[in-house]
Amino acid sequence: MSSSTSKAPITLYTAATPNGWKVTIALEELGIPYELKSLDISTNVQKEEWFLKINPNGRIPAIIDHKHGDFPIFESGAILLWLGEHYDPEHKLWPADPKLQSEVTQWIMFQMGGIGPMQGQAGHFRRSAPEVNEYGITRYTNETRRLYGVLERRLANQDYLVNNQYSLADIINFSWVACHGYAEIDISDLPNVQAWMKRILARPAVPKGMRSPGSPMVEEILKKANVA
Repeated sequence: MSSSTSKAPITLYTAATPNGWKVTIALEELGIPYELKSLDISTNVQKEEWFLKINPNGRIPAIIDHKHGDFPIFESGAILLWLGEHYDPEHKLWPADPKLQSEVTQWIMFQMGGIGPMQGQAGHFRRSAPEVNEYGITRYTNETRRLYGVLERRLANQDYLVNNQYSLADIINFSWVACHGYAEIDISDLPNVQAWMKRILARPAVPKGMRSPGSPMVEEILKKANVA
């Protein structure tokens, strides 16, 4: 629930990207009030000194937790873990069992170290490289497809990634898979992944989080999924 008041416990600095969606979806799912600071990253505002004090790496998303002494947190995976540990007493997204917590963390790291970097590079070589580089396109597309295959096998006999319950693990991986079209990653032969995406998009907090802040890409994704 995005808030315009500084009384919100969380201030979120973000943009309409897969990494940004992870955090807004989690905040909306948990019903945590937050003050939204939408950054135009095309202007490199995230590289300015004031923001580097929040995130030395100069990337979004980042949050400031006012309930915990104005504590700054960067890296989307770290933010999700923090929210799970400190803002999910009912264990909606972050399980109570330590072993299940470890499983969720493993799938968070799977996305952070795998799908995100590989799919990001696939999109770069297809859309942003100054010259066509077939090796780069093929390498990163194939590796992304391999990682999607891991999700496909995991979802063969369960609706969600950990303990058959929706969790932070699903949010973080969904946020990248949702924009597979941008990187031209084919999922037509991945029925389990497709069904998983539909289940997640049917949750009211998910499109709400993706629209905070919104973008034409978000609306295209939601339109294709028939989400109002």
